[in-house]
Amino acid sequence: MSKRNVVHVEIPAKDVKAAGQFYESLFGWKISHEEALNYALWEPVEGPGGGFPQVDEEYGVGEILIHIASDDIDADLSMVEQLGGKVLKPKTEIPGIGWYGVFQDPTGNQLALYTSMNPNPNQ
Repeated sequence: MSKRNVVHVEIPAKDVKAAGQFYESLFGWKISHEEALNYALWEPVEGPGGGFPQVDEEYGVGEILIHIASDDIDADLSMVEQLGGKVLKPKTEIPGIGWYGVFQDPTGNQLALYTSMNPNPNQ
């Protein structure tokens, strides 16, 4: 079973490249741009990394999305519903990378579950 660590954090950005430059200068994060997805990945020296998705109807300003490691996204999403939460996005493939699903807890907070195609034993 995974350690249920935070494995990825998404910070929506109006300008993905500018956000990458801002955080690279501010925190020294390594930034790599995924031009085809209009997405920038950030990697700190230690701890989980994340990305900057383009602000749109799915990713609103201020709606930071935390991804938690999951060994079985479908089972976890089923448990979310049993516990009074709501599935917002079922298990979805990120081609060549992994899978994720998004849910809302009973309070209304949104979180995501994530499983990598290349599992890291440290997660």
